[in-house]
Amino acid sequence: MPKVLITRRILSEAEDVLRAAGVDVVVGCGEHALGRGEFLELLRQGFDGVISMLTDIVNEDAIAAAAPPCRIFANYAVGCNNIDVAAAAKAGVFVTNTPDVLTETTADLAWALIMAAARRIVEADRWLRREASSGVPGWNGWEGWAPTQFLGVDVYGKTLGIAGAGRIGTAVARRAAGFGMRVLYYSLYANERLDVEMGAERVELDVLLERSDFISLHVPLTPETRHMFGPRELEKMKPTSVLVNTSRGAVIDEAALVEALRTG
Repeated sequence: MPKVLITRRILSEAEDVLRAAGVDVVVGCGEHALGRGEFLELLRQGFDGVISMLTDIVNEDAIAAAAPPCRIFANYAVGCNNIDVAAAAKAGVFVTNTPDVLTETTADLAWALIMAAARRIVEADRWLRREASSGVPGWNGWEGWAPTQFLGVDVYGKTLGIAGAGRIGTAVARRAAGFGMRVLYYSLYANERLDVEMGAERVELDVLLERSDFISLHVPLTPETRHMFGPRELEKMKPTSVLVNTSRGAVIDEAALVEALRTG
């Protein structure tokens, strides 16, 4: 009977599919990520395959701990930047990912973040909960709605910049039509669907940064895109721009972002 490790708990329906196929399924832990030592110790127990998460760093050491008998790392993600693909190939271990299963879902999430930032939803919710739980009669003197309170900005009619015009970037752009937005996109290759069906304009990154009111990132994490958004790029953005990243965190230089937010 083949033996498969799932490093973290996933939907029970997925586990049931494997068990129905005669696979001995071992789940590494619950909802939390495995520690490095835990991960390597599990791999040494001899699995034919591993369903790994983005939080699992599958480098040369991990591959050596698993293979043999492990023949495949099936990454529970669209990307596989957490896996040393070259080391896996050298060891004769397959690497797979899950493209397109979350295209529309991720696009929905990107739009949820755009709307939440534009309308200051999280900020207003946090403020309201703090005031309501203060225990002070009248909520610390708050007397209700005010014309200038948590105004936010409009989304309708603004310019949306898409950095990375693959499946998810295209899905995000498609939703912009309902808000009457102009869409700019930066991509290594032209996207005919964006150009023809949506009237989007392909531009250089600097142009996108300077003209967009909202910027949504949808590039894979590669050596070329790591810290793609650094001090220079953040400086070129409008001071009022909203930046949403549903790709990988390292696409943005976090230290530069913190500095930009501090200095305005």
